[in-house]
Amino acid sequence: MTYKPKGVCSQSIDIQVTDGVIDSVKFTGGCNGNLQGISSLVRGMRVEDAISRLKGIKCGFKSTSCPDQLAQALESISN
Repeated sequence: MTYKPKGVCSQSIDIQVTDGVIDSVKFTGGCNGNLQGISSLVRGMRVEDAISRLKGIKCGFKSTSCPDQLAQALESISN
């Protein structure tokens, strides 16, 4: 699925999930190195575990962040 994040620098998040496990995450735009790191860390993680770790993270004075937007995208997949 492709998710269009809101309120952050990245323009899209491409996510592949199989049987509740994250296969891959690719961010377009945003802080490249940090987002590659997040993508690598969540690979192989259960969706609900990634959501619980990432949800609510803020970026500076923004009310959200790229990790938080990934959690929101994963919630939309799991619902």
